[in-house]
Amino acid sequence: MFAQTGKGFWGGPLGRVLQILVVLVWIELGVALILAPWSDYWEMNYFLYQYPGLGLIASNSFLRGAISGLGVLNILFALETLRRRNPPVANRT
Repeated sequence: MFAQTGKGFWGGPLGRVLQILVVLVWIELGVALILAPWSDYWEMNYFLYQYPGLGLIASNSFLRGAISGLGVLNILFALETLRRRNPPVANRT
C-alpha cells in the first residue's frame, strides 16, 4: 500500500501531522518526568502508604534526579525528531 506511492508511512501531510503529535506526546511525557519526582504527589501516594519500605527508595534524591534526567532526554529526543525532516524509522524496500 505505502510501497506503491514511494512515500512510506511518514511521507505525506498526514504523516507530518502524526510526527508532530508524537513529538508533542514525547515533550509532555518529558515535562511530566521532570516535574513529578519533585512534586508533593511523589511523597504522598497510594504505594508509599501500602509499602512503607518503598518510601526510603522514593525519597532518594539520586533516584529523583535520574528520573528527571530521563525527562530531559525525552524532551531532547522529541526536539531532535522535530528538527530533522527525515522519517524517524528507516524504510526498507
